[in-house]
Amino acid sequence: MAIRADQWTSALTDLTPPELGSQYRHIVGFFMNVSIGILHLNTNMHGGRKAFRFLRKRNTRYLALISCFGQYAFTGRRWRRHRMIAALYLTILNAGILLFRLLGEGRYPFPLGPSAPRRRYSVDRPEFYRFHQGERVLPFAASEYDTRLAGLRLTMEEMGIDACLFTSMHNIAYYSGFLYCAFGRPYGLVVTPTQSVTISAGIDAAQPWRRSHGDSITYTDWHRNNYWRAVRAVTGEGRTIGLEGDHLSLAQKALLDAFLTPARTLDVAPATMRQRMHKSPAEIDLIRQGAQVADVGGYAIKDAIKVGAREIDVAMAGRDAMELEIAKHFPDAEYRDSWVWFQSGINTDGAHNPVTSRRLEVGDILSLNTFPMISGYYTALERTLFVQHVDKASLKIWEANVAAHEYGMSLLKPGMSCASVTEKINKFFEDRDLLHYRTFGYGHSFGVLSHYYGREAGLELREDINTVLEPGMVISMEPMLTIPQGQPGAGGYREHDILVITETGNENITGYPFGPEFNIVGQ
Repeated sequence: MAIRADQWTSALTDLTPPELGSQYRHIVGFFMNVSIGILHLNTNMHGGRKAFRFLRKRNTRYLALISCFGQYAFTGRRWRRHRMIAALYLTILNAGILLFRLLGEGRYPFPLGPSAPRRRYSVDRPEFYRFHQGERVLPFAASEYDTRLAGLRLTMEEMGIDACLFTSMHNIAYYSGFLYCAFGRPYGLVVTPTQSVTISAGIDAAQPWRRSHGDSITYTDWHRNNYWRAVRAVTGEGRTIGLEGDHLSLAQKALLDAFLTPARTLDVAPATMRQRMHKSPAEIDLIRQGAQVADVGGYAIKDAIKVGAREIDVAMAGRDAMELEIAKHFPDAEYRDSWVWFQSGINTDGAHNPVTSRRLEVGDILSLNTFPMISGYYTALERTLFVQHVDKASLKIWEANVAAHEYGMSLLKPGMSCASVTEKINKFFEDRDLLHYRTFGYGHSFGVLSHYYGREAGLELREDINTVLEPGMVISMEPMLTIPQGQPGAGGYREHDILVITETGNENITGYPFGPEFNIVGQ
């Protein structure tokens, strides 16, 4: 079947930019001229002179090319007779079309003059823009974020930093309220002495604006690295930039250097972590409500436990109860990331073991772990339970861990260092010949964190952390012992409460009871 001239004209016109520099018309014309000349040879072997005459003219005007090209049609029979010529024709024609596409999309394989066009589209496609619509809804009042930014700017002044670029979920959320969903795209928050600007992808539309404090810029996908062009528009070039050394990848650091050409870069991650470790009254109120939601999940799990139930079924009961509770008390929040780890039998040996479909059996040791997430703020409840009855060896281990838990909570008060608390609990277990069953530290901080962002490593109950507890810190007590399979009392034993350090001691904000009296369940 022959291809009509108007079909080629329509197809190629669609591929062609509205304007091309003369240097590119010559290049494109060469490809098209050669391909048309070969088509002459294919359709009329005696028409070689036409092909050469066509090339010699070097007519590179686009419409002329289409007009000449459209005079010739080919049939399938002749293609079969001249396969080699047909293959060469397709190669050169496709090279011409590829060049049309490259030029049309703004990806130039050759040097361009200053007046050469960058895009094939008549619609303006900016590198970044502002998309602000809707009412702003934040977890805290604007004054809370202003206070956090004021503290950060004092640090910037002390370190001689002109602008900070935050890339982690926790610091962006802490200073702006916006908790991003990356999906492979970079996000940022730029803070200068006078500005606070989130940098987000166009796929989110105006959601970052509605959920952030300060300004918000959206970058486009039309050209690679528009993210960095948006960042540069706020920071400028040649400045001293603060960054997160524990988050910014080597690849992104190279792009930062290329686009911002900083005078120097400084790591602000340790300083921001120390700021986050001290909770404001508003943060403590939110964490307290989160602890209450965790209790709701715990009671729902307790009610769902029965012989034959699967771990996944019990876990979903706890998660659903928590999400409904969050929605009831936080109707304007975004609901994401709340989860449950519910483990049984050998699956209790690790604190973070995922849920399985294992079915519960009489005498099973269980580990209940609920984690409600409210606007990026993490809380938790963790308890040891048994299905219907507990054997003597297991009860002895369980009671020893509960005693260590109670003792540890009594040590959490101002002036105590994390290391000293750890040493005292170590001695408690050592006296009972249980220390070698301990697998990790005894507690950690709370705030803007999750299992995949935001760990405040400076506030953990470990031997190598010398941070001194102060009022306003929030920390857990969560001793765990893991007895290997095959030994009496095998399984993982763990309790977990959240405590707010006060002027005189601590406040336990976890309500769900711990210990054998309440947690032999599934009757």
